[in-house]
Amino acid sequence: MTNDLLEMDRFDRAILSELASDGRISITELARRIGLSKTPTQSRLRRLEESGVIIGYRALYDPIRLGLDHVAFVEVRLEDTREAALRAFNAAVARVPEIEQAHMIASHFDYLLKVRTRDMSAYRRFLGETISSLPHVSNTSTYVAMEAVKEVMLADGT
Repeated sequence: MTNDLLEMDRFDRAILSELASDGRISITELARRIGLSKTPTQSRLRRLEESGVIIGYRALYDPIRLGLDHVAFVEVRLEDTREAALRAFNAAVARVPEIEQAHMIASHFDYLLKVRTRDMSAYRRFLGETISSLPHVSNTSTYVAMEAVKEVMLADGT
C-alpha cells in the first residue's frame, strides 16, 4: 500500500460507488452496472484493492437492533501529550470495542471519542472503569446524543 493518490477515472469512481452501496455484488453485475466488461472491471477492482483505496469488505449491522442505542461523545484531556503518551492512549483506545471512533482534536481537550453502550447505566460503568483507566487520562466531559440525524458507515466501521 502506498500513500500516493491513485489516479481514478469515472469507471473507478463508479466501482467505489457501487461497492459502497452493495459490497456483495458479483463481478458480473458490477461490470454491467458500470458499463464495462468483466475482465477490465476485475482488473480495476484488483488495482483499487492493491493500491489501498479499497481497504476491505465487511458486514454493517444495526447497533440499535443489537440493543446498543446509547451514544455518547466524550471529550478526553490527557495529563501528558508527549508522543509516547499519545501512542499509549491510541493503542489502548484501539482495543476497546465500545469506542466506535476516536479523533485527536486541536482544541482545549485532546481527543473526542464516540462511545456506544446499551444504556446510561452501562455507559456510567464504562466511563468509570474503562475510559478513566486509559493511559494518561486526566479528565473527561460527556455529551449524550439524543438522536442520530446522519451517520455514514465507512470501511473501517466508522
